[in-house]
Amino acid sequence: MPTYIALLKWTEKGISAIKGSPGRLDAGRQAFKKAGMEIKETYSTMGRYDLVCVIDAPDDETYAKGMLSLGSQGNVSTETLKAFSEDQFRKIVDSLPDDNL
Repeated sequence: MPTYIALLKWTEKGISAIKGSPGRLDAGRQAFKKAGMEIKETYSTMGRYDLVCVIDAPDDETYAKGMLSLGSQGNVSTETLKAFSEDQFRKIVDSLPDDNL
């Protein structure tokens, strides 16, 4: 199952209602689960992004639907990185022609 890294920033609406954030996260986990996705880990971060989530989804379309639904609530803006495990990375590199080394 593909893994995605979601980088989230609070919007004005989201930060003004920060106390409700844990409950929204719980609700989001349930909604994503119903859609076939799993929020594997969530980190509160300091710096450019406020939250980082590691999410598994069956495909890009399912993930995009989940992120659009999340964004439509207005509490966060998101940026996504599609992630490849170390094993996947090694397979990708091994499949390159020798002249790319």
